[in-house]
Amino acid sequence: MEAANAFVPHFIADFNARFAKPPKSDFNAHRPLRKDEDLDKILTWRQSRCVTHSLTVQYDRVIYILEDTDEARKLINRYIEVYEYPDGRIELRANGIAFAYRRYDKLSEINQGTIVEHKRLDHVLHVAKLMQAQRDDRRPSYAPSRTNRGAEPRQTKSKEGTKRPLQFTADDLNAAIMHKTV
Repeated sequence: MEAANAFVPHFIADFNARFAKPPKSDFNAHRPLRKDEDLDKILTWRQSRCVTHSLTVQYDRVIYILEDTDEARKLINRYIEVYEYPDGRIELRANGIAFAYRRYDKLSEINQGTIVEHKRLDHVLHVAKLMQAQRDDRRPSYAPSRTNRGAEPRQTKSKEGTKRPLQFTADDLNAAIMHKTV
């Protein structure tokens, strides 16, 4: 970090020497932020999603389950906005109202600590872990970048030997079931 901070003045000077252009006009068109303007809402990624009969909305391979209220029931088969704020918060909004929800991540994984010695569950949890190892966990490319929140940049291609969840066949499941534990 110290080396990067020492390099910054040199980088800025070099960058400006190569790419800086004088402005066409000296007029400063910046204006102060008004009290009725909310930068969080202005800088938010928004996507429209349809509410299903079971009060769910799917966004970025996560299912959001709306709380069962009269207002939410009125939204069935209608589109609502999914707001993804720069800090990672998600809001489901319609007609200026934010709705309460629960989250169900379709890409959740079994924790290694969950695989315990149990005569009935051990093999099933091991099969689930094998299937998860073959799953392509990339999020869709249309969603905003999460690198500013510490996430790695998105891969453009899937890893070798992985498949999208809908591409798994019965043969893949049978192979995982027949796989011998070492």
